[in-house]
Amino acid sequence: MTASAAAGTMTRMDIPVIELAHPMPGFPDDARFALVRLDEEGVLHSFRSLDSDGLQFVVVPPAPFYPDFAPEIGDDVVADLGIDPAAADDVLVLLVVRAGATLAETTVNLRAPLVVNPATRRACQVVLDDAALPLAAPLKR
Repeated sequence: MTASAAAGTMTRMDIPVIELAHPMPGFPDDARFALVRLDEEGVLHSFRSLDSDGLQFVVVPPAPFYPDFAPEIGDDVVADLGIDPAAADDVLVLLVVRAGATLAETTVNLRAPLVVNPATRRACQVVLDDAALPLAAPLKR
């Protein structure tokens, strides 16, 4: 399944609790997260752990920054998240942001996006096999 950058628009950010199908690398004890809007435009969000105080990741949808980003999502992820292939356009793809000292130094991880199925409220961070996708791509508009 291919997820487009425009799929899963930010109007779906009202998901109260998201359960990870698999823990994010380095955070084995954190399985429940909430998505919290950080800006008026609905672009910046916090992916906050409900299991550990203070653990959060800033995330953004790819469309405003990388409109052609269309990761190939494996069948195992489709099954783990309970994604209905007929509703693949509803899947929400988010990029984890690494804040730099300046906006010009801020990057996003294109190699390991978060994939969220709003229908099941399940998600996982998918490590893509494409070596051309950088771990630290400039955040550009």
